Amino acid sequence: MKPQAGTFASQNKIDMTYNSKDLLADLQTQTEALLNRAIAEWQLVPHSKLALKPNTQAWSANECLQHLNSYGRYYLPAIEKALRVSGQKKSDTFTTGWLGNYFTNLMAPKASGAITKMKSPSDHTPTAIRESHEVIAEYIDQQEKLLSLLRKAATTDLTTRVPISLTRLIRLKLGDVFMFYVAHLQRHSLQAERALQQAGFLREFS
Repeated sequence: MKPQAGTFASQNKIDMTYNSKDLLADLQTQTEALLNRAIAEWQLVPHSKLALKPNTQAWSANECLQHLNSYGRYYLPAIEKALRVSGQKKSDTFTTGWLGNYFTNLMAPKASGAITKMKSPSDHTPTAIRESHEVIAEYIDQQEKLLSLLRKAATTDLTTRVPISLTRLIRLKLGDVFMFYVAHLQRHSLQAERALQQAGFLREFS
């Protein structure tokens, strides 16, 4: 399966300039697609399928979503805090920082659907299978929160700095954090869908 249309896959430039309104609208569209899939499809999948690993080295769909929830617990409050202290929007365009653009490109699925392999930080790695209905409920709540924050960002300065979870010493522009976070959601949602297919849940996801 390939990533959703409108993702920021395969952008190899050091930085990119976007119309801020269009960028936020695109991020909202991507988030809404992920939210709708969770509500309409993932909630219908039995726990036995969501919790089944495709192989001993791969995460189950349950673990993919737990991983995303772990990041959401950090990034959503961090984004909300940045929005509270951010000034009014200074420009109708947003230019990514080179580091933020690098992180987004590293995380985003390629146009072909390929995903760059990387090791997840230990503090965001699932240690056990949780009840899938609880995992999905948290995931849905987080996507609804993200949509609310993206709407609030329309009138704020997207260059406001946000510390990343890997190290608080690195602070990315708010616009970069939004892009990285949505790319991260796309990446592991895609992995979750593939895990379901490999685990025997053969329904095609569109």
